[in-house]
This record gives sequence, C-alpha cells and structure tokens, in this order.
Amino acid sequence: MKLRMFLAAALVCALLVAGTSCRQETRADEKGKIRVGIVFDIGGKDDRSFNAAAYDGVKCAETGRHPDGTPCEKPSLGIMLRDVEPGNPTSIEPAMRAFAERGYDLIIGVGFAQAPIMETVAKDYPNINFAIVDGASELPNVASLVFKEHEGSYLVGMIAAKESKTGKIGFIGGMDIGLIHRFAKGYEEGAKAARPDAEVMVNYVGVTDGAWNNPGKGKELALAQIGKGADVIFTAAGNSGLGAFDAVEQAGKDSSGRATHFVIGVDSNQNCVKPGFVLTSMVKRVDNAVYQIVSDVVEKKFKGGFHVYGLEADGVAYSMDKCNQQLIGPDVLQQAEQAKQKIIAGQVKVTDAMKQ
Repeated sequence: MKLRMFLAAALVCALLVAGTSCRQETRADEKGKIRVGIVFDIGGKDDRSFNAAAYDGVKCAETGRHPDGTPCEKPSLGIMLRDVEPGNPTSIEPAMRAFAERGYDLIIGVGFAQAPIMETVAKDYPNINFAIVDGASELPNVASLVFKEHEGSYLVGMIAAKESKTGKIGFIGGMDIGLIHRFAKGYEEGAKAARPDAEVMVNYVGVTDGAWNNPGKGKELALAQIGKGADVIFTAAGNSGLGAFDAVEQAGKDSSGRATHFVIGVDSNQNCVKPGFVLTSMVKRVDNAVYQIVSDVVEKKFKGGFHVYGLEADGVAYSMDKCNQQLIGPDVLQQAEQAKQKIIAGQVKVTDAMKQ
C-alpha cells in the first residue's frame, strides 16, 4: 500500500497539468475547496470538439469563465481543478488513480473508452465520486453522462439534405463503434425524412483510439466523398474531423462568393472554425453536463447512475450564430424546429443504433 501511494504521488507530479507543481496539496492549502480532476481522451482538451466541450464545463465551474476568458452564463463554483491529457491510452488509469489516491472529490473521465478503466478504479475507491462522459457504469459512485446524439443528428441530417444542391451528403465518423453509428443513423434518417431521394455516404477514420486524432485521414475521406458528389459532410470524429473542414475550404466558393461545399461540426459549436464553410454544428452539451455534475458534488447532491441529455433538456441541438445565419434558409429552420418538437413529443421516433 505504501508503495502504491508513493507511485501515485509521483504520477501526480508527472501527469497533472494546468500549472500544478509537485508540492503536497492539503485541505489547508486549498481552503476547503472541492477538488475536481478530469482526464481527457487522447484527442486532448484543445480538439475544438468533444474534449473542448468538457474542458469548457469544468473551467466555468472553476473560474466562471470560458477557456478563452469570456464570462460563462453560469457562476463559478469555486472548485480547485486539475486536468490530465494522456499521451496514450495506457496513461489513463494511472492518472485516475493519482487523483483518487490524493482524495479528490470528483474524478471525470472523458470518452466511452475510459468506462472500463473507470469501473476498475472506482471499485477500489468506493467513497470517491466519479463521472464518465459517454460511458456507462452501474456502480453507485459513478455518474454516467450520456446523450441522445441520434436526435440532434436527425435535425442536422434534415438541414443537410435540404441545403444540398446535389442530393448527396456525407458522414465521417471517427472510430467505427456503436456510439458513432448512433450519429450516422440519426443523420441518415433525418436526411431521408426531409428528402427521400437523398444519398448518404458513410465512412469511418479507423477502428482504434487513433481514429480520433488523424485529421489527415479525415481530409482524405472528405475529399473522396466530395469527389463522388457530396456537398455537405457531417463529421463526428473528434480532432480527425477538422480534416473535413480543410477539405470543404479547399473546394472553394462559387462566383457569388458562397461556399460550394459545407461541413457540419460536432459536439462543440464549430461554426466559426471556418466561417462560411460550416453549415451548422450538432452540439452535444457536454459542457452543461460536466458543470452540472460538479455542481451536484459541491452541493452534496451527487447521484450515481444514468444522467441522460436529449432535445428536451437542450442536451443536443443544432447551433445558429453570426457565422452561419446566412447559410440556412428560414423555411429549412422552420422544418427543423417542427421536427424537434415532434421528437420531444414522441411523435417522431429516431432510431438509436446502439439499441438495435
């Protein structure tokens, strides 16, 4: 046990970032603050997508400001935050154990791949609260933060099909797994509902964790889809998806100055990554979910089990702002809003590919 604690302390010094030093942290040092540790997936917190959304949520909880320094809508919760960006999957468990050995109040894992790892660690520390984003656990000390991605994907599928000039649209997923099939299926159903003759091309970057962090491959797949006639591409591939942004920009604009091809962002609002080329983004409010679970711990209301976020709770949505408001027709937005209300009311059932 002493050896394990020594190794954990050493791991904290080696792994914890955000300005953490190797001095011993004590409750006196922190003045009683709730301590939160978050472990990102290998895409890192600057992927401008999934991890970035989680980082935004914990930064709002820590400082009341987004990572770019702008004020959050929600107040600071006054926590002490530390984060880890593992260079490879083998670093995830040591990072979680490092936080646990130091008695952190909440340990957050980002990404479904961390679920079995968290399950193992959480069993060893039953008095510590854990939360897994996109993963599932039945342990009483683990909160599973999950989303109805298929519902949001249905709406952007409708928008893609309606705004497509060719009737051919694309989908690029990161890792070829059930969770991303959920995005793809919802997208296809929405497209077909809006335009029955729509053709949906589907490709995946790969079958390993590296599929989330390969923008070169993402661009290659996007260019191939463009070559086959796709003029709108939805990407659910983490950092790899940024390659599709480059691909549509490379395709250029027409004589009127409008982009000839568009990408649809995912998880975070990516509309302004390449203004004029991003039709919309299927935002997954990981930021809200993460902030809420931190708030639950601060208020001593933490509960394990499933915390589900869908259209009815603004857990998923399509984003509109200054960067894309001229790209989508008002009639298309009206149809998307009508579909949203029907989904919430249960009048439209979107297939969940993970339950097939």
